Amino acid sequence: MKVLLIKDVKGLGKAGEIKVAKDGYARNYLIPKGFAKLATDEVIREWEKQEAEKKAKLEAELKELNETKEKLQNSKIVIKHKLGANGQLIGSVTNKEIAEKLKELGFSIEKKQIEHTSIKAPGEYDVDIKLGHGIHAKINLVVEGE
Repeated sequence: MKVLLIKDVKGLGKAGEIKVAKDGYARNYLIPKGFAKLATDEVIREWEKQEAEKKAKLEAELKELNETKEKLQNSKIVIKHKLGANGQLIGSVTNKEIAEKLKELGFSIEKKQIEHTSIKAPGEYDVDIKLGHGIHAKINLVVEGE
């Protein structure tokens, strides 16, 4: 019996492949458990259509992320923070503060996407932002005292 694999099946194949399986194995295990569907022309066309939609959606996401990366890398973010008597910051600049500043500038960045060590002194820093799908942006962060 020909089946279209919906999920990877150890010893048989990967998702999207059309394989020949024994009738009992296909009818009693693969199809009821959701690992495969009977490989009819209609099922195969539907699978190809879904895969094309996924690919188009992924390409659109990647394009949008790359545009966001370019905008972020071309922007300079300035955060003002209170200074102590010794010229050091009182406290430190946190991911939350950076995320709030980016939201003010129109970027939808969560604090968990920002990677940096604690910033405790005024100056210029490069901060790495994980945008997703392996795309990272480096922003120039300037910390000034008030």
